[in-house]
Amino acid sequence: MTIITDLSQIIYVSQPFGYDAAILSNILLDARRCNERDGVTGALVCRHDIFLQLLEGPTAEVEATYARILRDDRHVSPRKLVSRSISRRMFADWAMLHDPAKSFIWSRQEIADGALDSATPSDVIKVFEALAENVERAAGT
Repeated sequence: MTIITDLSQIIYVSQPFGYDAAILSNILLDARRCNERDGVTGALVCRHDIFLQLLEGPTAEVEATYARILRDDRHVSPRKLVSRSISRRMFADWAMLHDPAKSFIWSRQEIADGALDSATPSDVIKVFEALAENVERAAGT
């Protein structure tokens, strides 16, 4: 096991450019393939009006992954909400966990009304902390 001491985390939001099972499947396939190759892990919370994604891993690779997302036309108006150094990963076992907005996330109306504009980094991080706890609980760890 390699210990990485330079870990970073980025959480961003974007809107899907079109949203159906095929587009989502392709996004997840691409993310998992690239993330496994680059040592990046994370989670994607998604539905028809929002992609909320956490990326974590070595700083250079996380930044490169986010740069790829900025160029990806399947994401409209990506915006970084959190960028920080971390000491441990939340989703270490997941090249990209898919959560189809089953965890706590703002309602469609709250998103439309600008909930993410007023959300603090702590609010956004809590969404993923709750998701990580749910995944651990479901796994029985």
